[in-house]
Amino acid sequence: MLDDIKYWIENRTFEPVEMAVRFKHRLVSIHCFPNGNGRHARLCADILIKQLTGQDGFTWGSHHTLYQESELRSAYITALKKADTGDYLPLIEFACS
Repeated sequence: MLDDIKYWIENRTFEPVEMAVRFKHRLVSIHCFPNGNGRHARLCADILIKQLTGQDGFTWGSHHTLYQESELRSAYITALKKADTGDYLPLIEFACS
């Protein structure tokens, strides 16, 4: 995964926002921890977008809690499932919402 991200950055494979969201999606899919994988991956995407653009980070649905059941969490999960099929636009839109 890190080699892919390095290649994307060096070759400008995607726009910075898409690159950071794709990185988040890949990282969360590894599921490194028993709990907190989404928060960890969102933090890493925020750090990457700041490094790439100077932007402070994504809003991720205006920073509402995504680990509690809500309409916002449902929208987030739906966007993640779309990204699982290769459609990253809903996740990009959610990250910027």
